[in-house]
Amino acid sequence: MTTRRFNAIDRCLSAVDNALRTLSAGTASPRRISPAADHEGGALSAQERRHAAGLMRVNHTGEVCAQALYQGQALTARLDGVRAAMEAAAQEEEDHLAWCEQRLEELDARPSLFNPVFYGLSFAVGAGAGLVGDRLSLGFVAATEDQVCLHLESHLRRLPEQDTRSRAIVARMLTDEARHATHALDAGGLRFPWPVKRAMSAVAGVMTGVTYYA
Repeated sequence: MTTRRFNAIDRCLSAVDNALRTLSAGTASPRRISPAADHEGGALSAQERRHAAGLMRVNHTGEVCAQALYQGQALTARLDGVRAAMEAAAQEEEDHLAWCEQRLEELDARPSLFNPVFYGLSFAVGAGAGLVGDRLSLGFVAATEDQVCLHLESHLRRLPEQDTRSRAIVARMLTDEARHATHALDAGGLRFPWPVKRAMSAVAGVMTGVTYYA
């Protein structure tokens, strides 16, 4: 029995399918049970609920961007091993996407209206990094995950203490994202200089500011 080797057309079709599933509500398929399942969560005031929903909306959009970034990089990666690593990371990020979506529903909130725009931009950046080279592509993953970890740490400080369901999700995401960054560097990723990371942080700040409210 032979294993089929996917060609460029197959990968493009897979990327389109991933985009549609990522941007369509209720289609993400988590492989792991949400960390929120072990927590009842305390009562939230209307203001606390809106604040938690805003933060979880930001996290959901971050996962939309992560899916796009990894799919773009996998599409243009030169080495099969790097492509496989990108696809494996995207699968784990899909858990995060589903968990955040579920929590938004619990908070009577919706995902960001700007998700299609951010998906397209992130896919283009990921594909561009992959075209330049796998070392840059892996380095971009590490630098991006570093920025994500900073945001998640901030959210853990800002989420209401009694919102243990959201906090459990964010804490698990933080662990996973830190591991993705380490793996990318261990695989030969380029360590980005501080000015580049600062610029990435500024761009991320725009995204979070917009998606918190819409």
